Amino acid sequence: MGKAIRVRGACQKNIVKLLDGLCGRYSRWEVWQDFIILSAISIANALGGPYREAREREYINHASRYSEKELECFAQMLAEVAMEMEREPDQDLLGSLFMALDLGNEWKGQFFTPYSVCRAMSAMTYGDDLKAQIQQKGWVAVNDPACGAGALLIAFANECRRPGNEINYQTSVLFVAQDIDFLAGMMCYIQLSLMGCPGYVVVDDSISRPITSLDPRGLIPHDGPNVWYTPMYFRSEWHWRKVWATADLMIRAAAPRGPAEAPAPEPPGINGPNLSEGKGGQLTLF
Repeated sequence: MGKAIRVRGACQKNIVKLLDGLCGRYSRWEVWQDFIILSAISIANALGGPYREAREREYINHASRYSEKELECFAQMLAEVAMEMEREPDQDLLGSLFMALDLGNEWKGQFFTPYSVCRAMSAMTYGDDLKAQIQQKGWVAVNDPACGAGALLIAFANECRRPGNEINYQTSVLFVAQDIDFLAGMMCYIQLSLMGCPGYVVVDDSISRPITSLDPRGLIPHDGPNVWYTPMYFRSEWHWRKVWATADLMIRAAAPRGPAEAPAPEPPGINGPNLSEGKGGQLTLF
């Protein structure tokens, strides 16, 4: 008799029901892997980019294993995730479900940090001067070099939203994540995308090949097929910041070499028009 699955809430129950309905020819692990990969590529390819065709081929490779009706189940699962994260963003939905399904033991012995611990860590590291830093520099960046499903970054985004903090992370915080495991990175990418977090996820070894960027603040990473940009990374505020950072790099490259200098401050009005919607000025993908 298989191990009982402890899930909480209607969303997790619905996902497990859909997931198990696809099992038979494939194991639960294989179906979960296909669900995560298909979902991540669906989000990324909506943005275009130079790696769209390669990712589309990867999508077709995984999708070809299933019938049209079975693929509809994957779409329903992603819809369940999106609706649940809209209802309650203060959770690590995919990470907790991954552990509840006991998939961590099946794949590389992974164990994701409980969300309650990540929430406590975010509260302790938030810092009273964060608003001052944003006011001075325009934005700040947070980085998790072993992101797993993204619990720590999700917790930080929610910490920004709490009463008394009230920072619009969609315009003021760049989220940078890295993990050596592709599946973990894709779970993080899906959740950061659905949370509306601007930034990118890099799938690589953070010890031997840590994330590097062209600019000193990590806004423009060295691009490659292992870099996955969230939809909010292309929001107008971040677009113009990248334009300004690129121009600053070009000016510095053309200037005579001298002592290292701090990057030029962003010009007034770099944030552009206020395109935010909803409470706290935050956009939603739904």
